[in-house]
Amino acid sequence: MSMLKNDLFLKALRGETVERPPVWMMRQAGRYLPDFMKLKEKYDFFTRCRTPELATEITVMPIDQIGPDAAILFSDILVIPQAMGIEVEMKNGVGPWLPNPVRSIEAVGQVTVPDIDESLGYVLDAIKMTKQALNDEVPLIGFAGSPWTILCYAVEGQGSKSFDKAKGFCFSEPQAAHQLLQKITDTTIAYLKAKVKAGVNAVQIFDSWGGMLSPVDYQEFSWKYIQQIIDALKDLSPVIVFGKGCWFALQEMSQSGAAALGVDWTCSARNARYLTGGNIPLQGNFDPSRLLSPIPEIQKQVKIMIDSFGKDRYIANLGHGILPNIPVDHAKAFVEAVKNYH
Repeated sequence: MSMLKNDLFLKALRGETVERPPVWMMRQAGRYLPDFMKLKEKYDFFTRCRTPELATEITVMPIDQIGPDAAILFSDILVIPQAMGIEVEMKNGVGPWLPNPVRSIEAVGQVTVPDIDESLGYVLDAIKMTKQALNDEVPLIGFAGSPWTILCYAVEGQGSKSFDKAKGFCFSEPQAAHQLLQKITDTTIAYLKAKVKAGVNAVQIFDSWGGMLSPVDYQEFSWKYIQQIIDALKDLSPVIVFGKGCWFALQEMSQSGAAALGVDWTCSARNARYLTGGNIPLQGNFDPSRLLSPIPEIQKQVKIMIDSFGKDRYIANLGHGILPNIPVDHAKAFVEAVKNYH
């Protein structure tokens, strides 16, 4: 493996002492960048995901323009259900749209665990191409959605504020739900292993809708599947787990073998450190909307955030993905504020 010019992110993941925390932003390769919007006008969403040249260009864009310490591959969590034979469209103004939601044991039976090279080879090609384009400047992060979060979309058929249909399916047909969750888990493990083999330096699991579940249901329908993924990957790659609204599971997560845990802005640094025993690296948790603050305020808040978490065993990030309406110079100010921390 060639030497990275900037391996601060990997050092922090290993818990090593650092000069300053590393910084990157969830969804940094995307919709707040004017150059991204130009590509968006030309190519539809899944074309951008499936064309390695485009995915590479988009992944590298923020590295050149914003300067974070890690790149995250431009892709989407919904390439997994797509590969499993569940149709997924991106509808303007709606977001993800799945015309045939999975709502019965029969429908679950038709969902396949695919051959990754065949169905998701384009992602692996994008990783190889991106690694060349990055030229060992910074590490590359690969990612997947949690099985629960993928189930939410597969059953609901679209985004939702409460995912009542998805939850209702789990509670009324638990056997079918667990069968679907296991298929998604098996696919995700194979997918992430292939990503690591293709060259990503770390992987992140996004449990975007984990916070929809009660702590007891979270264990049953989300965490035990994430744990399978960690167990399968942790000896091959550092695994970061980010559960939105999942502060209640932080203690369990901290004993899982994950390399780091993401926290959102509703969980204070103090609580996150307390719940995780203070040993595991934490990532987060700046409110993305806060990037609309005046730049001097962003700088002040970033310093407060790093002071709260402590500079070691910490990766500065947002508490969720960056918003489309964030001015580029504000995103840059966030990254610079971390880089200038002392």
